[in-house]
Amino acid sequence: MEDFLIVNLYWARKESAITESDRKYGRILRPLSFSVLSSHEDAEECVNDTYLAAWNAMPTARPDYLGAFLSKITRRISIDRYRAAHRKKRGGLSGVMAELSECIPSSDSVEADYENGRLADALNRFLASLPTEKRAIFLRRYFYSQPIGEIAEALEMREGTVKVTLHRLREQLRKTLQEQELL
Repeated sequence: MEDFLIVNLYWARKESAITESDRKYGRILRPLSFSVLSSHEDAEECVNDTYLAAWNAMPTARPDYLGAFLSKITRRISIDRYRAAHRKKRGGLSGVMAELSECIPSSDSVEADYENGRLADALNRFLASLPTEKRAIFLRRYFYSQPIGEIAEALEMREGTVKVTLHRLREQLRKTLQEQELL
């Protein structure tokens, strides 16, 4: 079923919207959540929470790209669950996020919230400037949290090439953020 038809089901408050969303995007959302949580049960709960969040958001939002909309919700819910589970450990970032920690500043303040908006704009411009293959590598690693081996296999590349590309992209991002005085 096409995205606009599924969105119309949400807007019409038809429960079949959830069934159709799961049929079309469940195969993408579950691995996305699992890559953050490493638990099939938690991933399943996060995907279910995603559909509820989408249901609640649809009266005010009409996403053009339902897959991206649902993926973003799933990722946020999964990261929130991960943080809640590791809150006591302090500093329990996953390896993927630790890779980006040298490029992305973090702090908790009103000024940081403002800067995060600027940071999001800078990240979007950075990603838009990348060739398609490099953008795919970056997003697969840092948005979908895919292991390097999976990325290499999916893009028919060597793992070493993916690692070097990611390193260079992080350096390029760091330099870009420094030039924009965001780092």
